[in-house]
Amino acid sequence: MPQAADGNGPRGRYLLTLSLAALGVVYGDIGTSPLYAIRQAFHGPHGVDVTPGNVWGILSLVFWSLLLVISVKYLGVVMRADNRGQGGIIALVALLAPSQASEGRRHRALVPVLGLFGTALLFGDGMITPAISVLSAVEGLEVAAPGLQPYVIPVTVGILIALFLFQRRGTSGVGAVFGPVTLLWFGVIAALGLAQIARQPAVLAALNPSHAVSFFAANGWVGFLVLGAVFLVVTGGEALYADMGHFGRRPIRVAWFAVVLPSLLSSYFGQGALLLSDPGAAENPFYRLAPGWGLYPLIALATAATIIASQAVISGAFSLMRQAVQLGYSPRLTIEHTSVEEVGQIYVPAINWALMVSTIALVIGFGSSSNLAAAYGVAVSSDMVITTIVLAVVTRSLWKWSWPAVAAVAAVFLGADLAFFSANVIKVPQGGWFPLVVATAVFTLMATWKRGREVLYGRLRERAVPLELLMGDVAAEPPARVPGTAVFMTPNVGATPPALVHNLAHNKVLHEQVIFLSVVTEEVPAVSAQERVQVKDLGQGFYWVTARYGFMQDPSVPDILERAKGLGVESRLEATTFFLGRETLISTDRPGMARWRERLFSIMSRNAQRATAFFKIPPDQVFEVGVQVEM
Repeated sequence: MPQAADGNGPRGRYLLTLSLAALGVVYGDIGTSPLYAIRQAFHGPHGVDVTPGNVWGILSLVFWSLLLVISVKYLGVVMRADNRGQGGIIALVALLAPSQASEGRRHRALVPVLGLFGTALLFGDGMITPAISVLSAVEGLEVAAPGLQPYVIPVTVGILIALFLFQRRGTSGVGAVFGPVTLLWFGVIAALGLAQIARQPAVLAALNPSHAVSFFAANGWVGFLVLGAVFLVVTGGEALYADMGHFGRRPIRVAWFAVVLPSLLSSYFGQGALLLSDPGAAENPFYRLAPGWGLYPLIALATAATIIASQAVISGAFSLMRQAVQLGYSPRLTIEHTSVEEVGQIYVPAINWALMVSTIALVIGFGSSSNLAAAYGVAVSSDMVITTIVLAVVTRSLWKWSWPAVAAVAAVFLGADLAFFSANVIKVPQGGWFPLVVATAVFTLMATWKRGREVLYGRLRERAVPLELLMGDVAAEPPARVPGTAVFMTPNVGATPPALVHNLAHNKVLHEQVIFLSVVTEEVPAVSAQERVQVKDLGQGFYWVTARYGFMQDPSVPDILERAKGLGVESRLEATTFFLGRETLISTDRPGMARWRERLFSIMSRNAQRATAFFKIPPDQVFEVGVQVEM
């Protein structure tokens, strides 16, 4: 996707183009919520009776939830917390990294853990969103022809399989139609809703917040449980923030206030108007809005809209995993670029197949979108709570808000978030357990990998030969030097790579030019080309090259060496030999990690993508030096 302009943001035709594109990518998830949100409130496991008071109360909650959570919280406040234009929970946590160096230990420990668990929850959301979206669209077949009910699950599974098989080809070919199709979707649901509102204008009384208060007073505990269904109308909130880097704040805001919000409100209030005149329509109020002749076209359009919403979530999961790999929270994975023009369009096979299997299993296991709704709310509501907590730290640490201002904003946002979270947590036995199990598993893997790398690098530093000692030995007793360049990759800046020590000890020779290469991922989305590479001349033909990348960039060793040529390091790629260390990890009782985590880290290490592929190193110019490391 095109990047937003700097300064005050894009204007004119470019603004409209970005806003249209944002409809398909940013608002696909929240835009398909009308398919199931109102139905869950009146026909779900905790649904309430269809009475005028309940209809007004539910719609009032929907209206004010969209305004407070989406319009005020995300579009008004959260999106101001951008990390050099990038959004999302990883970018938000990374934004705090520089300030945490001078903060207390509580910030340094709590914020990354919260951010990591929030990231893990998003993978659970990535599994549930395609399942509930596509299934809810295909369920329209039951309304059109009840006899087609047995085909709903097979058709849904077929669509999902095709969707995931298509990922390898990328979205550049069909991405151009995402915006127009989603615009058509919003136009159709708005028209259907307005037609019903015109027949029952009394439904507009729900704009008065007193109806929400009266709803809770009349329904008590049951009314509180219905908040779990109301929450479904704001489940795309995290996507607004995560996709900010693709479009910028202004196009996302324009699309919301000009198209998305009016269309959603028209659909929700239209469904409410229909229920006022026909309470029996609660079984599927969205599809009941359509005239008989338009039902099948609406099903087709809804299916297209849910596929687009699913595509956006899947692409987001790919991007999230790339960030996790670059920041050291995941082993190296195969990442394929599916577009020459758009570097952000990537394909991660391991994540794609995991999402496909999980999504299909969810559809078959839960059997209906109503059952899936319980699993859906827990993951997203938990993420919203985490975002608010981390945002509170940002407002105080970075924006320097006063404590009263921080407390006031946090209280308002957390009040809404915790209400939704509490209503969803109650549904854990009905399916809410699934995203929590997924998040716990992903969190354990990521935390283990991060901690394991820290322990491993610490062990390597313990046994590393000090660089000054190596340089002194080379000066005192110069070894034989052979033509060419040797590159030794090492994460420990300032320490001699074990691969060089082993090579020198066994082969008794050094190349004419020796480069120690460290690739560092900064806590920013991107590092400029001018700041990418730094070179330090150590003398005697030795150089230390440090390459810095952002967590949205892919490292390339050939590119690093090419940039180093202008900084005093002359080398030819075809005359360069790369020495990589390959560690064999041995589990021990030494302090650092529990034995089971050491074994898990060892398994993850063995299954990581080879460094040659990840760093784009010519594989036929690589020597691997084995090293045993006691964890």
